Amino acid sequence: MSEPKTFERQRLDGVVFHDCWLAGARFDDVNLGSAAFSNVNLQRATFTNVNLSGVTIEDARIEGLTIFGLDVAALVQAELKRRASS
Repeated sequence: MSEPKTFERQRLDGVVFHDCWLAGARFDDVNLGSAAFSNVNLQRATFTNVNLSGVTIEDARIEGLTIFGLDVAALVQAELKRRASS
């Protein structure tokens, strides 16, 4: 199995990540503005100092994905539960 991908000090705005494996990937000081993730495995991926404005994530495995140290899967589940109860 290959090493997790590392993206550092890059401009990836508008890039489309489709049907790919980014488990354990590290995004550090990256501009992802308007990037799209579709059918992507982002488990245990870490985003630090990343521009996420306009980013879309669809049909992605996100267990263990952290942004600013926060568990994104837990945040998404809490939001879905909140919306279902309103």
